[in-house]
Amino acid sequence: MHDQVIAVPKNGKESQAGSSAELLREILQDEQGIQADTHIGYDLALVSVWVGLVVWCDGEWYWWRAGWDDRGKRVLYARHPAGEPSRAARRIAFRYADLRSKHPVSGTIRDLPSPGAAEEAGT
Repeated sequence: MHDQVIAVPKNGKESQAGSSAELLREILQDEQGIQADTHIGYDLALVSVWVGLVVWCDGEWYWWRAGWDDRGKRVLYARHPAGEPSRAARRIAFRYADLRSKHPVSGTIRDLPSPGAAEEAGT
């Protein structure tokens, strides 16, 4: 289950950013078991992974918030070439695991039936 929001440019062509983001989303799901959503438009794309983890893509690079510099009072970012989506997905999976440990799923969301559970129950 994933959602994809696309804003198509006037020329009607999907951007390289969109293709790279969708490929990353697929690899996150297939290789890392992580569900994510893509949001594509205006030569940038986002892969929404978890609370505090949104991966930006311009078709050449993926980048995401990797932490906070208390001394410099600024956000730290990690980046990875879009030509290596499997390696980027692995790095993102490490960040995802770190954030999941700090921001677990709320009880309300955890108790909701998943779409897969409804299909298995025959509804």
